[in-house]
Amino acid sequence: MGSYKQNAFKYATIVAMGGFVFGLDAALISGTVKFITQEFSLSELELGSVVGAPAMGVLLALVFVGYACNKYGRRTTLMIAAALYLGSAVASALAPTYVSLLVARFMGGLAFSSISLASMYIGEIAPPKWRGKLVSMTQINIVVGLSAAYFINYLILGWANTEAPWVQEWGLDTNTWRWMLGTEVIFALLWFVLLFFVPRSPAWLLYKGRESEAVSMLSKVTPETEIQAKIIQMRSSLENSNQDRSMLTQLKEIFGKPMRVTMIIAMTIAIAQQATGINAILFYAPTVFEQLGIGTDAAFAQAIYIGLTSVVFTVLGLLLVDRIGRRPMIIWGMLWIILSLGVCYYGFETANYTITETAVSELSSIPNSVRLNTLVDVPFDSDISFKTALIETLGETDARDYSGLLLQKAADINALLILLGILSFIGAFHFSIGPVMWVLFSEIFPISLRGVAIPFFTLVTSFVSYLVQKFFPWQLATMGISSTLLFYAIVVSIGLVILYIYLKETKNMTIEEVQLALATRRKT
Repeated sequence: MGSYKQNAFKYATIVAMGGFVFGLDAALISGTVKFITQEFSLSELELGSVVGAPAMGVLLALVFVGYACNKYGRRTTLMIAAALYLGSAVASALAPTYVSLLVARFMGGLAFSSISLASMYIGEIAPPKWRGKLVSMTQINIVVGLSAAYFINYLILGWANTEAPWVQEWGLDTNTWRWMLGTEVIFALLWFVLLFFVPRSPAWLLYKGRESEAVSMLSKVTPETEIQAKIIQMRSSLENSNQDRSMLTQLKEIFGKPMRVTMIIAMTIAIAQQATGINAILFYAPTVFEQLGIGTDAAFAQAIYIGLTSVVFTVLGLLLVDRIGRRPMIIWGMLWIILSLGVCYYGFETANYTITETAVSELSSIPNSVRLNTLVDVPFDSDISFKTALIETLGETDARDYSGLLLQKAADINALLILLGILSFIGAFHFSIGPVMWVLFSEIFPISLRGVAIPFFTLVTSFVSYLVQKFFPWQLATMGISSTLLFYAIVVSIGLVILYIYLKETKNMTIEEVQLALATRRKT
């Protein structure tokens, strides 16, 4: 491998590490849901607010990130994001109240724009034939971070349940969730330091009129014979755009008729990616697995399989994105997602819940468990009706705190079918629309608009993500798990139809060639 190839991979790897910190930040909260709900006495919507706070934070950040990355550069903005991750991790671990935890999580969300910025930076330094693989490294790091978070949560929970002297001395048994969130500090600090070794984007340097520096940077990641052609292509993209580069003007250009196909593709995939419900599964993984009636400890263990599945299928997607192409991976991947959600819907919809007299006698950990005698041998055909009866019998607090144990004793459910359906859904997402959306975002916008376009459509997907995270606990409590998954499947089906009509293939094209392809309204 030539030195320019080594440099391209090195810089992309460091920048993509932001994906790892993102994944860690996003998934660590999944292990804390029960702890913080009990400690702060949270309602479903309050819990959704804590889990979804980063998604709300990124909504604010993305309003300014386009301005920041154009004015100060991609690298500087990434360093700001790393510092925000670090501050958020410290503040979250030490949060004394619900409000302070909410604010700390919101601060972390201000850094979530690092994902779109990483895709932007890598797309600007990567040769066309490598762009898909290098941009997808961000997604690889996200799922590695997710997997690491699930493992860390499982490990800390296991330690907390022991009676080792050091566990009590360090407070793992009484501050379990704080240790979970605090582990992010190490990785956020490491990423912040490594970003000092990354050069500025050549596209941004040319955008600022610093052509000699852009040439110097390109010499590190591009063969000498291709540098001048690359400069000409970037300059042409800048010159052919609207020279008034205010944010409003660029947004008007994005929504203008010449870019209508690009806008439809970007808007649809931005909504559909998060409307799959992926972050409901990822950020509430132990809660979702508890619905299978396998108990809390087993639910934490099963969550690790989500992380491992994510890694395997993201790697496969990374290896095949430039071979199969963007369009087939997204179209077939979304169909795969819909079928997987359908399997999960069927499994939950056909479940039954009944508490036996034997089960009640084994529930000694529940205060005054004889209260459950009124429910003995009473069949319930849905999780909603069962949970409603538990609340009426035990009260909201006990029903919530012991829900995992009660579901374990009462559920008659095809857990294996649903587990396979969930893992199939995770695999489908991370093989297709998960990483490929960021590849498309790095390709379909001209250089001059990318600083506004990518953050804007990331804003769209982040808003949908926030809605999913915010309302998932409420949906579980009011709609039930089966109807919630069916809702996701229907929304994704609508997105699939739109993308089938408009999405075109962009593999192995330069960014300039992509603009020409999207200017015509024909299917590829």
